Amino acid sequence: MKKLLCMVLLSLIATPLLAQERYISDELFTYMHSGPTNKYRIIGSVNAGEKVKQLDENKDSGFTKIVDEKGRTGWVQSRFVTKTESRAIRMPKLEKELAVVKSKLATAQKTADEEKAGLAESLEVRNKQISDLEKNYGDISNKLTNSQAEVRQLRAKLDTQKEDLLLKYFMYGGGVAGIGLLLGLILPHIIPRRKRSPSGWA
Repeated sequence: MKKLLCMVLLSLIATPLLAQERYISDELFTYMHSGPTNKYRIIGSVNAGEKVKQLDENKDSGFTKIVDEKGRTGWVQSRFVTKTESRAIRMPKLEKELAVVKSKLATAQKTADEEKAGLAESLEVRNKQISDLEKNYGDISNKLTNSQAEVRQLRAKLDTQKEDLLLKYFMYGGGVAGIGLLLGLILPHIIPRRKRSPSGWA
């Protein structure tokens, strides 16, 4: 009697420890029987994707003993019991992960767009600066060309003035020399010579 009582207590304690989490496969539902075959009466049904605890498995009959979320204990066909989470459980997780990924993508896209806009603005500013520098260079180049042309004109004018001045000096010198020569020839005939006195004084 004591042995029987100990075995019952041991089975009650060991059963929760051996129970493993399982899931009902993604079918509409499956029937739960009171024993490990279809011959046992149906005590209820378990919805697809429902989380259950596996207590035992009868490989000969192909049935697994489970405890459902309502606390009912029974047997269902082993082919409907799986270790993989059902779509009903996976979908919310996947949707949450997808939402996180979409949020990260949106943030990354926003950051990329802002950086792209910043680069475009910077490029536009640089292009404007280059355009202004090219315009200034063109203006300076034109001014330099005009200045060089003016310098050449002034040099040519200065050379011409030097030639004119030399010609004038030559003409003035020739005129003075001609007048001196003319006076030297004419004046002796115009001005009479004084006669010398016997004493040698005029």
